[in-house]
Amino acid sequence: MAGYSRALQELISALNKLPGIGPKTAQRLAFYILKSSKEDAVGLSDSIVRARERLKYCSVCGSITEKDPCDYCQSPGRDKSVICVVELPQDIFVIEKTRGFKGVYHVLMGALSPLDGVGPDDLKIKQLLERIKKGGVKEIIVATNPNVEGEATAMYLSRLIHPLNIKVTRLAHGIPMGGDLEYADEVTLAMALEGRTEI
Repeated sequence: MAGYSRALQELISALNKLPGIGPKTAQRLAFYILKSSKEDAVGLSDSIVRARERLKYCSVCGSITEKDPCDYCQSPGRDKSVICVVELPQDIFVIEKTRGFKGVYHVLMGALSPLDGVGPDDLKIKQLLERIKKGGVKEIIVATNPNVEGEATAMYLSRLIHPLNIKVTRLAHGIPMGGDLEYADEVTLAMALEGRTEI
């Protein structure tokens, strides 16, 4: 980054470390921050520091929270007999937007990926089994992503949990609402056919 001051280079490098931020986007963000008021820049910086200091992972489910256990785990209105297993904490917020799930969650902190060196011991699978063994769990909903790693993780969990006499279900996959058949790929169509329901 010839011609840039050291402080600007450091800012661009720091922004470039964020996921999904390439060098050009990092440059644009850096120049946007420099163009904004000092109060806005300090506010952004303070927000990052406050979030880093206050937020933690729930010791029960792994959700991001300010208090431990989190609101999902503490809520008396939640059905503790149904656990929705997700890959990452942000997946919880996506499911919560539907306002349709009233159970509790368990975050694996990833998915099985032997090529990337991620095995069962690298995920929060042992903690999930411990929660199940405490009793009261009737169903595990596996809500991992519909990709190779997510499917492998779902199958692995299913094989582990079925012997415990717990119902294991998987989120349905298929054609999105408003989607056209002609634009769906073969894998999506195959999953939609496999997951069809009676009407």
